[in-house]
Amino acid sequence: MFGAFKKKRKNPKAVVIGLDGVPYSLIREYMDRGIMPEFARLCQTGQLARMKSSLPEVSSVAWTNFMTGKNPAEHGIFGFMEINKQSYDYIFPNFASLKEMPFWDKENIKTVAINIPQTYPARPMNGVVVSGFVALDLKKATYPESVYNYLRSIEYRLDVNARLAAENPEAFFEDLFKTFRKRIQAIEYLYDHEEWQLFIGTVTETDRMHHFFFDSALVGNHFDIFEKFYRELDQFIGKMAKKAVDDNAVFLTCSDHGFTTIKREVYLNTWLVENGYLNLGGQEGLKGMDSRVKAFCLDPSRIYIHSSGRYAKGSVNASDYRTLVEELAQGLKTITFDGQPVIKEVYLKDEIFHGGLKEDAPDLYLLPNYGFDLKGALNKPSLFGTTHFKGMHTYDDAHFFLSEGEMPNNPKIENIAAVLSAHLKIAD
Repeated sequence: MFGAFKKKRKNPKAVVIGLDGVPYSLIREYMDRGIMPEFARLCQTGQLARMKSSLPEVSSVAWTNFMTGKNPAEHGIFGFMEINKQSYDYIFPNFASLKEMPFWDKENIKTVAINIPQTYPARPMNGVVVSGFVALDLKKATYPESVYNYLRSIEYRLDVNARLAAENPEAFFEDLFKTFRKRIQAIEYLYDHEEWQLFIGTVTETDRMHHFFFDSALVGNHFDIFEKFYRELDQFIGKMAKKAVDDNAVFLTCSDHGFTTIKREVYLNTWLVENGYLNLGGQEGLKGMDSRVKAFCLDPSRIYIHSSGRYAKGSVNASDYRTLVEELAQGLKTITFDGQPVIKEVYLKDEIFHGGLKEDAPDLYLLPNYGFDLKGALNKPSLFGTTHFKGMHTYDDAHFFLSEGEMPNNPKIENIAAVLSAHLKIAD
């Protein structure tokens, strides 16, 4: 599937800089405006492609697709949260929940992996791991201990203080740059001081800024912050690309999804309640569901049928399942806002999930049109709303840059593992 790289190497290496939530379209725009000259220079010899994310198009799923080269029904991560099928309590899958090994573990590739979401808690590996979102404790987020000691010594920061975005934007931006600079300090240090064949350093500050202020990405009150940040990011990318060239390593960048500006948030559980499919019983979370419930939604837009035999209180029989799924699909497609259709595609389970864990997958998955941020929030009084969030994920506007070799046709994020694996096996 993937052609030979230009140069055969005795000791092949690869460097990946992950740019969480950085769209292909935004990179193109910033290169045209002169904000990312280093990236523009890289594109003179390398290839930059628009890439599709995972479905669901959230970081936990997309980065797991990246790590494993697999579909969610093969690796077992379908979102940031699930529910216990007996108690209906929320469950938050983490790195220990993964049912498929990262390709570098499977192939015993000596790897340094810094700040990849969904890698908490850290676990022993052939190399170094510093967990990304949702990492709660630096010690539990780091392997080996020597790296933890270094990170603690530089006051490394696991994440931005997102609460500041709504409370005090200026303090948020200050925190954003401080966190980013600690991140790149650690990435550059570990690049220079650890042994590796595969090096992955991920920047998540982009995603944080986009969620709260993406309406200023091209013009607006905070565009000066975007320009300042992306110029600094561009310099970092150029520096890492030069290091890769000096080490005779292939250089890649990629994002887990794209971004666009939110017109409205759309609360799908409210629609299910209003249309008689869901009753929450006034309890916290989904624990108030009873046998009358036909369907419910988990973030971002995963619709689960409350099936008998699958859930403790499930009452939808196998004989009624297909009719209910089709009824929901047709009904959800009719949601509009100011005459605009909210839903672009409704996918049935069998259409997008392939693997032995398919039974754990959502029964329907909804892909929105740009601007409509689908949510699984509960007890919202209206179907539509707005909050302090200004940016939402997109499925078809992630990016993939490859310095040499054959770019996959219509790339998806799970293809990157095969690209890297193919390169790292090349030898004279």
